[in-house]
Amino acid sequence: MKTAVISDMDGVIYRGKELVPGAKEFVARLIERGTKFLFLTNNSELTAEELLARLTGMGIAGLTEANFITSAMVAADFISSQKQGARCFVVGGTGLKSELARAGLLLTDSSPEYVVVGKTAEFDFSMLRAAVNHIHRGAKFIGANPDAVDPVEDGLEPACGAILAAVERATGIQPYVLGKPNALMMLVARRRLAVHSSETIMIGDRMDTDILGGIEAGMTTCLVLSGVSTRETLAHFPYRPDRVFENVGLIDPELL
Repeated sequence: MKTAVISDMDGVIYRGKELVPGAKEFVARLIERGTKFLFLTNNSELTAEELLARLTGMGIAGLTEANFITSAMVAADFISSQKQGARCFVVGGTGLKSELARAGLLLTDSSPEYVVVGKTAEFDFSMLRAAVNHIHRGAKFIGANPDAVDPVEDGLEPACGAILAAVERATGIQPYVLGKPNALMMLVARRRLAVHSSETIMIGDRMDTDILGGIEAGMTTCLVLSGVSTRETLAHFPYRPDRVFENVGLIDPELL
């Protein structure tokens, strides 16, 4: 029996503003049984406070901010570990900016030491031009996560990876990406839960981030088909999840 659960959010718990079938019941079971769990999301647009408010508004009760780790948090901690108070030019939403500022990093467009890129609907040519020029002048290139698209109610929308690709194409420099499947993201989650990888289930909707990250961390992996990856795309990957489910509501950690 596994004692801890790490779950993605987009495409697993909800798509856009709609809950995935069974998600509410799944979280309720974890809380009722006292199972250790957290949501490990590549979403850098929202803070833990905002994610908590979103799920609460969708009818999922019993959560706290401690149940969430975002790629923005990991990026902020990583950059601070490299240089406290570093100057950062940010292409991203309020969640990313808030976490960087909370970590004591200086957000600026004047001689930044880091260019930090996350998903944002406000991305435009002027942001691209500024990021490219800062990197050409020596700023280090950081990505919040590699996700090319995110699942929404009516399909998919471009995500952080698409913006990273534009900046990389223009600079010829690859970013260091902090989100899943980066081992650092998985380590932060496991330390938060204080569990061993062999005791942990990783649940996600993406083969190339959630499942790959879980496999490389030595966790039991469960792919759900409510988000990006499908049964058809499974054949494209040289690795496989331990289990495949239609949605998270069908997963019972006590049976794995």
